[in-house]
Amino acid sequence: MQTKKTYTVQEATRKLEHYCAYQERCHKEVRQKLESLHMIPEAIDVIIVHLLEHNFLNEERFAKTYVRGKFRIKAWGRSRLTFELKKKDISKVNINQALAEIENTEYIEVFNSLAEKRANSITGTDKYKKRKKLIDYLLYRGWETHLVYEKANEIFR
Repeated sequence: MQTKKTYTVQEATRKLEHYCAYQERCHKEVRQKLESLHMIPEAIDVIIVHLLEHNFLNEERFAKTYVRGKFRIKAWGRSRLTFELKKKDISKVNINQALAEIENTEYIEVFNSLAEKRANSITGTDKYKKRKKLIDYLLYRGWETHLVYEKANEIFR
């Protein structure tokens, strides 16, 4: 029978400091990590407070980093970013601050280039099927409905 490794509060704290230093984390991820280490709720609270006090854990910083990364690398729109952050239990205030970091001009540029690139890569002859594929793709990526439909109508006249 395999025994599960147990950690003292100090060991777990060091482990989580490295975990948070390696990559920005949200409270929910840290709590899940501690639970996976079989820490008791009191210890989890003590460690989370320590991480907050020593700035290893910062929800606002996490939200901004997350939005920047997913927008620049995966070209997600505001709807998808909001949805994903809500899944991670990030507060509305932090979500809005993070989304405000995206410049409107850059947002539209990324949207237009993504839409054009995708429209050119869709094969087939039926204009309506191609239009639907483009719309589905952009909506899945979290772009606003009005932008998606305007662009689809512009591309597939």
